[in-house]
Amino acid sequence: MKEEAVDLGIWDKLTRVVMLLLVVASAVGIGYLCVPLIQQNARMRQRNLELEAHIQREEDAARQLKASLDALRSDPKAVERLAREKLGYAKPGEVVIRFQEPTASAPAAP
Repeated sequence: MKEEAVDLGIWDKLTRVVMLLLVVASAVGIGYLCVPLIQQNARMRQRNLELEAHIQREEDAARQLKASLDALRSDPKAVERLAREKLGYAKPGEVVIRFQEPTASAPAAP
């Protein structure tokens, strides 16, 4: 026996169009729900990069401080230099001259 195809006419075409529209609407709905998450992800990635750069700067500063501390612990000349620069100390017989920046409110001498 031969089976004959049943022609549903317009109903078959309408069913296909409705199914296509449902798939498109589902895709748009999922996309609409995902956009805020994608934007949040981009903001978090940017913040992560900023924090990594900050961590790198702090690690560099820590290395410099550690090097300074190691120099002060082991090098007497470093201690002497620090005492002279920061505390204004001098050896006996030396004169310490301190220079100050002129203040902006003081009028210039004629």
